[in-house]
Amino acid sequence: MTKKSTKGTLALSEAKARKLPEKQGTVQGHRDGFGFVIPDDGGEDIFLNEREMSRVMHHDKVIVKVSGVDRRGRPEGQISEVILHANQFVIGRLLNENGVLICAPEDKRIGHDILIPPKGQGNAKLGQVVSVEIIDYPDSYRQAVGRVVEVLGEIDDPGMEIEIAVRKYGVPHLFSAAASKEADALPNEIREEDLEGRIDLRDIPLVTIDGEDARDFDDAVYCEPVAWGKSKAWRLIVAIADVSHYVKPGHPLDSDAISRATSVYFPRRVIPMLPEKISNGLCSLKPEVDRLCMVCDAVIDMDGEVQAYQFYPAVMHSAQRFTYNTVWEILSNSNGPEAARFKHLKKNLDRLYSLYKVLRAARDKRGAIDFETTETQIISNALGKIERIEPRVRNEAHRVIEECML
Repeated sequence: MTKKSTKGTLALSEAKARKLPEKQGTVQGHRDGFGFVIPDDGGEDIFLNEREMSRVMHHDKVIVKVSGVDRRGRPEGQISEVILHANQFVIGRLLNENGVLICAPEDKRIGHDILIPPKGQGNAKLGQVVSVEIIDYPDSYRQAVGRVVEVLGEIDDPGMEIEIAVRKYGVPHLFSAAASKEADALPNEIREEDLEGRIDLRDIPLVTIDGEDARDFDDAVYCEPVAWGKSKAWRLIVAIADVSHYVKPGHPLDSDAISRATSVYFPRRVIPMLPEKISNGLCSLKPEVDRLCMVCDAVIDMDGEVQAYQFYPAVMHSAQRFTYNTVWEILSNSNGPEAARFKHLKKNLDRLYSLYKVLRAARDKRGAIDFETTETQIISNALGKIERIEPRVRNEAHRVIEECML
């Protein structure tokens, strides 16, 4: 038998409540103060009232027991145990509330202001965005307590939303001391000993083709006609920056890269998977500098069939950093200013385009499906604030590179 509580919750009888199994799950906070436990077993979410939420924080792992149902018929629970506190650091603004320093979390699902003792303020000033380390977690009788460990800056600083997002979602943005030391020890340019065992492609005018806002250039292409038996064919060279020459398995750089998994791109900023000396330097196929690469060298017939291929380490010297729009202007207007400007490279681009048509026709013949999606780009003003989001216009130059990569 149940009875109606004074707060509108239907409470289960004590005997029945004892029979209900406890569930383990993750706390999902709400900006209005209440929350839910999302059970690990995929069962129905369990409502937590404000009193229960005062003991936990968003994303904490807990054990909860169903104690009744709320006004909407949802199971309501009481927290039996906090298994894991998920928030070691909280991002927010340092404020003074009635003479007490607090950090007001940026994430409103964390329904707790963090008390900052006088010695925990560090060099932070009131109103600034800070990262706070939790010293004492909240319970039924006290608020969370923390100390400032990093000052991000003023709330209106350009790029502040990126700084907040990086820390809020735990994006690794600082390299370990060991990885930084390993990167610093690398040469600034390739050395003679780095060329040992590599094919020299520096006399071949490989080019990179990327978007206008590309931050790194890690692939280059070249195409020329060749004879294959009594028939004509194309030789396609695709060169990829040879990261493995600098990042060795099990070394600090490799460990840091594994923990990051990928580079993270924000408007006007990138959090690289590898230190910039590698990602923006040694492994960026910039024009007019020697770079180490891994090559796929293939012969493709006029039916789009690969007749021969080989992979090998090489050294290259990019002839040009092209953008998709520039390449398309050259391909679509042979008498235009861009075609005249890059007359010495136009033949290579024309050949790449011809090969693309062969490969595209072969794919269409096989009945391959094209998944055309609209990619967007974020347009920011001079202060780094987002002004608008626009569709990114694709042209045939994009498809040329896509086919070469495939």
